[in-house]
Amino acid sequence: MELLHCPSAIPVHNCTPKFTNASKNCANLFGKRLNSVNLGSILGKILDKNAGRCSAGVVVNARSGDGGGLETGADTAVVVEKPPAKPSLFEVFDGYPLPFGATSRDGGVNFAVASGSATSATLCLIRLSDLPEKRVTEQIFLSPITNRTGDVWHVFLKGDFQDMLYGYRFDGKFSPQEGHYFDSSQILVDPYAKAVVSRGDYGALGLEDECWPPMACMVPSLTDKFDWEGDLPLKFPQRDLVIYEMHVRGFTRHESSGTEFPGTYLGVIEKLDYLKELGINCIELMPCHEFNELEYYSHNSILGDYKMNFWGYSTVNFFSPMTRYSSAGALNCGLGAIDEFKCLVKEAHKRGIEVIMDVVFNHSAEGNENGPILSFRGVDNSVFYMLAPKGEFYNYSGCGNTFNCNHPLVRQFILDCLRYWVTEMHVDGFRFDLASILTRSSSLGDAANVYGKSVEGDTLTTGSPLSSPPLIDMISNDPILRGVKLIAEAWDCGGLYQVGKFPHWGIWSEWNGKYRDTVRQFIKGTDGFAGAFAECLCGSPNLYQEGGRKPWNSINFVCAHDGFTLADLVTYNNKHNTANGEDNKDGENHNNSWNCGQEGEFATISVKKLRKRQMRNFFLCLMVSQGVPMIYMGDEYGHTKGGNNNTYCHDNYINYFRWDKKEESSSDFFRFCCLVTKFRHECESLGLNNFPTAERLQWHGHAPGLPDWSETSRFVAFTLTDSVKGELYVAFNASHLPVTIALPERPGYRWEPLVDAAKPAPFDFLSNDLPERETAIQQYAHFLDSNLYPMLSYSSVILLLSSDDSA
Repeated sequence: MELLHCPSAIPVHNCTPKFTNASKNCANLFGKRLNSVNLGSILGKILDKNAGRCSAGVVVNARSGDGGGLETGADTAVVVEKPPAKPSLFEVFDGYPLPFGATSRDGGVNFAVASGSATSATLCLIRLSDLPEKRVTEQIFLSPITNRTGDVWHVFLKGDFQDMLYGYRFDGKFSPQEGHYFDSSQILVDPYAKAVVSRGDYGALGLEDECWPPMACMVPSLTDKFDWEGDLPLKFPQRDLVIYEMHVRGFTRHESSGTEFPGTYLGVIEKLDYLKELGINCIELMPCHEFNELEYYSHNSILGDYKMNFWGYSTVNFFSPMTRYSSAGALNCGLGAIDEFKCLVKEAHKRGIEVIMDVVFNHSAEGNENGPILSFRGVDNSVFYMLAPKGEFYNYSGCGNTFNCNHPLVRQFILDCLRYWVTEMHVDGFRFDLASILTRSSSLGDAANVYGKSVEGDTLTTGSPLSSPPLIDMISNDPILRGVKLIAEAWDCGGLYQVGKFPHWGIWSEWNGKYRDTVRQFIKGTDGFAGAFAECLCGSPNLYQEGGRKPWNSINFVCAHDGFTLADLVTYNNKHNTANGEDNKDGENHNNSWNCGQEGEFATISVKKLRKRQMRNFFLCLMVSQGVPMIYMGDEYGHTKGGNNNTYCHDNYINYFRWDKKEESSSDFFRFCCLVTKFRHECESLGLNNFPTAERLQWHGHAPGLPDWSETSRFVAFTLTDSVKGELYVAFNASHLPVTIALPERPGYRWEPLVDAAKPAPFDFLSNDLPERETAIQQYAHFLDSNLYPMLSYSSVILLLSSDDSA
């Protein structure tokens, strides 16, 4: 059978209510929806095969009550009149089944998409200017004989693709109880699309005030070239990283940023030198895949604005960069957004900063059975999502659906996507949101489909945790991906918690949630955490050493995007999420925070001083711990979200980096953070490749060599030999009482303070360029001469050895 090609004529499927053609649709012509199973025999009679257009005067008979099937010679006759002939815009050929997506080649574009359960497929071409008006320019109907290889539908076109977008219609069963959601009225985003366009401006509604404006995909061109200027991966050893978790829009959207393109990839470029000053050599971008910021759009009566999907953990397409994070928006059909993202990566690399992407392969924006049909659900729902026997969606993500990650087709999709971002976009690694979902068995919950062979006695059920998940195996052994940074958020919303136990193949790291919880407990003065705190300082060998991993497999953090900021951690005992419009019921209730005596920002001077001290304690702990430190955007100047620990929906000052506030604190906490981060980079011993042993590290208590690991201990100290600095003495006093500590004897040397979190700025860090440095040290000479040092309550110190000229 030849290709069924009906530009602007009688479409094979009902046209979507969201898009229109110049001609009538099949429902209008035939008075009922065509059963796609029978279309093949009918189309042979109504199409002029030579011209590829609809013939005139063909009588088609439809039998009532036959479920939509059409036959000739029966009850009702409908005359199909020939529409005005229009020249085809494209030459049409059979095409190739690989690679998936739209690919420029041989003077044209090949389109290929997999859908094993669909009974028919249509390629829809849409001019960029027609997209807001929901008009389809041309439809190419794919023959199940010549345009299908296995489960892959494909076609090759030659013609003028200038300002042309594309999407697909699929038909088949609409039977949710069987896991099928085929609806030929919907134009779908290609899962492999390299850019998705819907509108140019962030937060703009559709022409009819829709929250889900029409979307379509960029058609690539061989002329789409980007000058990388010789850019190559930095390949920093992971142990040397200082990671900065950041939000592209939030970083420069506030008017005080002073950037030319606020809230965009280019805006971030304008501030890269600031990150360099802070000592950052790796940025972890919160989701930058295409998502719909209007997904939660509703009026927020509390703040008087509108709720948005600000964080972006609800992906529409995994290959496309978020187009509305670019200054170009929809210009050039999304290519401008691709180039701006590439420019961000290139400029970051020039400054010695790696780029890691936060990826959300655990679910998509299509939600549960009540969600929209955008892409995966309409292409092949039963393949892409984890389903129960009666079609219900498993919800291990807490967002309505769960990506079927270990299905053979889906895991190949994920692998292809990751490779694309590494090879084409030059990113340096990935942080996998709710990564434990990637270890769960697929809906094809039998060993033959999961592992490729039967396993005797195997009783896998959908969603079961797998000890050797095929997807993780494939990523870990992929020749391209095994060399990039791979970080797992090793838990999910179904109760699977794998911190320290995530399948790792020796190369995966983990967001160490146990580090966060332990450090918060100890520093706020909770009994019973001294020993666990010491493990954290050593890179959590209790979690990672036995499995053969290293300290750098632990990504250490105190705060992240979800939860309290560092300033709020020391200001609030309880969450204050009223602004979210959910009656303060959302967000985590157990934050391990301490307000230092008074709830909220309005507090006494003594409480505020204690809060600053605690912030310095937390930051210092992060920087002297083995493993990889991660800072959350804004914590370096004390950004507050007013006690809101779940700010997913706020496109406003709550989530915006306040450059004006940063300038106000530039001589205080920001200076401290810069100096401590610089100190970490200078020390050979604070980024070890292996866990420290007694040859290098000794533990101390109030007296040298006598650590206190009792349940009531709130003091931990250690010395660490360093090939650059000589030796460090680090101590944390989390007690409400001050203490005078005895320092280890080092004949011929004396200890000098470098950091004391109890001191006000600038004496919290005695840098060499501080004019009053010697005076500040002399104030403690009578203690240091006796090998003692006084520590206030809730404080931390670093002391260094220097030659004792008086010895």
